[in-house]
Amino acid sequence: MPDNTFPNVAIVGAGTMGHGIAQVCAMAGMEVRLFDLSDDALQRGLDHVHANLDKGVSRGKVSEDLRDETLMRLAGSTVLETAVDGADLVIEAVPEVLSLKQELFATIEPLVDEGTVFGTNTSSLSVGAIAGAMSRPEVVVGLHFFNPVHIMKLLEVVTHPTTADDAVDRIQTFGKEIGKDCIYVKDFPGFATSRLGVCLGMEAIRMVEQGVASAEDIDTAMVLGYRHPVGPLKLTDMVGLDVRLHIGEYLARELNNSAFEPPQLMREMVKDGRLGKKAGRGFYDWE
Repeated sequence: MPDNTFPNVAIVGAGTMGHGIAQVCAMAGMEVRLFDLSDDALQRGLDHVHANLDKGVSRGKVSEDLRDETLMRLAGSTVLETAVDGADLVIEAVPEVLSLKQELFATIEPLVDEGTVFGTNTSSLSVGAIAGAMSRPEVVVGLHFFNPVHIMKLLEVVTHPTTADDAVDRIQTFGKEIGKDCIYVKDFPGFATSRLGVCLGMEAIRMVEQGVASAEDIDTAMVLGYRHPVGPLKLTDMVGLDVRLHIGEYLARELNNSAFEPPQLMREMVKDGRLGKKAGRGFYDWE
């Protein structure tokens, strides 16, 4: 087994991001425990990892041995104490609700060793505010992964004013071990990626709302004209309109900038349940 910086990793939340983070950690040789509240949610996460690995094998991207070893290193639990027991690194991937993340880390802190590093996968919330709920805020680092985690190379590392240098050094090595290219950003609303991406996405939605062009043509403009790998409206569908609406409201308030304010069309789509890929329909028909 590789000599990892964090031999034992706990991932809290088995959703889209959580199971993806669990997969890349297990593939890098770490012993991983994936937690979720319900057996069904946990099993869905584990099944997605298995399916991703099988697809990798079928495409010649992953060897059968690596797939089998990865699955052996990955375990699931619906008991939080069991999931975080002995963890050197705890990464949360729960919904973007500040109080939820604060309560979660405050609950986990007494269950782990003092040397344990905490990573929050928030895409926009203040890492310092999340860390503020803990007695040792210096061990908290923002770890903003991108979807799909097992494919996307970027890891946005966010530090708040009291983040310990040792924690950042360990995370820097961790990023290399899981095959990510890290960028380092200070704790500011939206960081670097969400601030730019959400602003672009909101303007694209306003263009659809105003009848400037179709969602498909706006996306094609950004893909072919600016070489984006995916257009802003398709990306919004993939992330979830409800998720991006919440982030947009937060950034508009924190930055006092109307560019982030969710358009009325977006609010209507969320109200109608057109949340994007996870709901089968958004700006695109995913069914």
